[in-house]
Amino acid sequence: MNLKQLSELLGLSQTTISRAINGYPEVNEETRKRVLKAAEETGYRPNRAAQRLATGRAGSIGLVMPTAAGHASDVHFGEFLSGIGEEALKHDFHFVIMPSHPREEEQAIRWLVASGSVDGYYLAYMREKDPRIAMAKSLHVPFLIHGRSHGLQDDYPYLDVDNEGAFRDATDLLLDLGHRRIALLNGPRDLDFAIRRKLGTKAALKARGLSLDPALTHHTAMTDEQGFRQMSALLQEKDPPTAVLCASTVLALGAVRAINLAGLRLGHDISLVAHDDVLPLLKPENFTVPLTTTRSSLRAAGIRIAERLIAQIKRTEPQPAEQELWKADLVIRASTGPAPR
Repeated sequence: MNLKQLSELLGLSQTTISRAINGYPEVNEETRKRVLKAAEETGYRPNRAAQRLATGRAGSIGLVMPTAAGHASDVHFGEFLSGIGEEALKHDFHFVIMPSHPREEEQAIRWLVASGSVDGYYLAYMREKDPRIAMAKSLHVPFLIHGRSHGLQDDYPYLDVDNEGAFRDATDLLLDLGHRRIALLNGPRDLDFAIRRKLGTKAALKARGLSLDPALTHHTAMTDEQGFRQMSALLQEKDPPTAVLCASTVLALGAVRAINLAGLRLGHDISLVAHDDVLPLLKPENFTVPLTTTRSSLRAAGIRIAERLIAQIKRTEPQPAEQELWKADLVIRASTGPAPR
């Protein structure tokens, strides 16, 4: 089925069909639905090159993937990407992924935009006072931030989880259970989410006249191996913690293994709260002792970012920076209990 055949089938001009498929506002909703239904039923797919000429859009969104020898891959990235892909598929948008050394991401984004192969892009793995935000504003191409940048004014479009509030709530839960020696297994110290989770933990402790012990605070890549190593080290402390906060269920997986190896009972001898990104292969309720978590879906975030970015690309007039801050749910399970006496 080509455009001419679809035009004859529907009794509409080729221009109207093209505009309906590409989301032009002058096509009424009834006609758009009729065209999209016929396109789906007949298997019609617009010619990408012709579509680009007609609309001036590439029909693609871009991202830069940091990678280098020795740079740890992130299992969370795939789940987030699945959400973006799910939404992009609905709009017949493609991905353009550009690999880059972590220290050369700004240049990679400039190349990506200059190539004309993307209509917009998103930025992730945000850092404190991240220079990529100023660069993104200067390029005059739609962009969206997954996360925020601590230390900068929030005058850019973003979607973020209230990481500070999530870990403040988690710490309050542990404090209410009588815990006073609380450890934090956090993500890399330069990443915004890790900064905010630490701030939330410290705020809850300060409100009770306590402070976060630097000896009980670790910043690492969020891997099972690091969870095991750092938890093992914590348990060797002269005055070990009675509770631990983990920045992800992946870290928690290793931490729980260390706790079990030490002969401790999770939820009795030591309590644990993890952040749950809703990873389908690592569900906190399926741990031997189900984990208490702060919960926010990475896949849902990916869907929402793609939805917003594609809508922004299709608009003809610039829109004000839209900002969303999602609250994480605190889900209490068996891994938390009263502080041991």
